[in-house]
Amino acid sequence: MLEVDEALVAASARYDFVLVPGLYDSGPEHWQSLWQQRHPFWRRIAQRNWNTPDIELWVGSIRRLLAQRTRPAILLGHSFGALASCCALADGIPGIGGLMLVAPAEPSRFELEERVPERALGIPSVVVASHNDPVMRFPRAVHWAEVWGSELVDLGEAGHINVEAGFGRWPYGLEVLRGLVRRLDAQD
Repeated sequence: MLEVDEALVAASARYDFVLVPGLYDSGPEHWQSLWQQRHPFWRRIAQRNWNTPDIELWVGSIRRLLAQRTRPAILLGHSFGALASCCALADGIPGIGGLMLVAPAEPSRFELEERVPERALGIPSVVVASHNDPVMRFPRAVHWAEVWGSELVDLGEAGHINVEAGFGRWPYGLEVLRGLVRRLDAQD
């Protein structure tokens, strides 16, 4: 079992951490799965079909999970899950306090140009992007970070920030998340 991150354990008294995987879910060696093992009190959306990129299924899963929560949630979205997290916020689903959007997918790849919000998200958020991500070119990630009013974290040449790109435990990602928590705490 991996060690828990004490700062994030303490933050769990104030926030619910919710993992929002992308297409095909996140396998056992993916950073989302490893983070959940490390922090078993974190939640993960549930889906019947992870293989069909239907944004409404993802948003519905977020809505159902958050309906059971009482604290503000920090959504940790990867790829298509990052887009779903933005859409859930735009739909006014209550309880979303912050977003960590890792390697968001290009909305046009899924014909979601009209669905993904093209405005400031209005809550603390961070976009973590790579210069050689095959799912979204870096200039587009910069564009979306600016549009959403998100902090941009540039990982350089990091592929799609997944297992295939060498991102398993990804301790730097937890550092980015702790920074987002500090921004949320500073709002209060």
